[in-house]
Amino acid sequence: YKCNGVLYNMVVEVPRWSNAKMEIATKEPLNPIKQDVKKGKPRYVANIFPHKGYIWNYGALPQTWEDPNHKDKETNCCGDNDPIDVCDIGTQVCSPGQVIQVKVLGILAMIDEGEMDWKVIAINANDQDAEKLNCIEDVRKSRPGHLEATVEWFRKYKVPDGKPENQFGFNGEFKDKDFAVEIIKSTHEHWRALVQKQTNAGGIECKNLSCCNSPFQFSADEARAVVQSVRASKNVYGSNGVDKWHFV
Repeated sequence: YKCNGVLYNMVVEVPRWSNAKMEIATKEPLNPIKQDVKKGKPRYVANIFPHKGYIWNYGALPQTWEDPNHKDKETNCCGDNDPIDVCDIGTQVCSPGQVIQVKVLGILAMIDEGEMDWKVIAINANDQDAEKLNCIEDVRKSRPGHLEATVEWFRKYKVPDGKPENQFGFNGEFKDKDFAVEIIKSTHEHWRALVQKQTNAGGIECKNLSCCNSPFQFSADEARAVVQSVRASKNVYGSNGVDKWHFV
């Protein structure tokens, strides 16, 4: 399908309908995707009735960073120290570590325990509906209830863990594509400052292979050694020999 619009690469962390809290480990070398651990146990999100697990493919835009030292002028909250999150509303169920092109449709301003945690709403550019969905209103018209379910899911998904409901900027209203693009551009500039060592890294591991002129850039041989070391020390191969971690 031919898709016209604002396209970005999305790294999928959590496939739709699954519960394991997979995420980019920003404070570990090469930022692998791995399951979050809480109190020594792998973390799962509860099913929020009537849904099973995550209700979209969930992931992040690489080369973005929600700077914890940057206060959003609209919500008066600082960033959550992570890449900007993306909800892919396409029909394909993706895999952890898969990189897909997505068409940005809008954004939701979630506030997680006082931190700014933007949620970009997008659709896989190869989805059969991608060409006809161009903005949040298109989603509202063609998929009634989908946006409301998204807000409710984000509002309640931590409640079963004993945490309060999440809050939202703009009264929980979705902002449109143009607003979303500006937020993405801003988080990309914050990321650029991060990898150029122009700001406090906040514990994030910035070593990389591809960022030219970055003081954190290192060689492919060094990166390979990191991967081999992690695999050896963590025993990240399953019983069938499949790698349980995903390096991005």
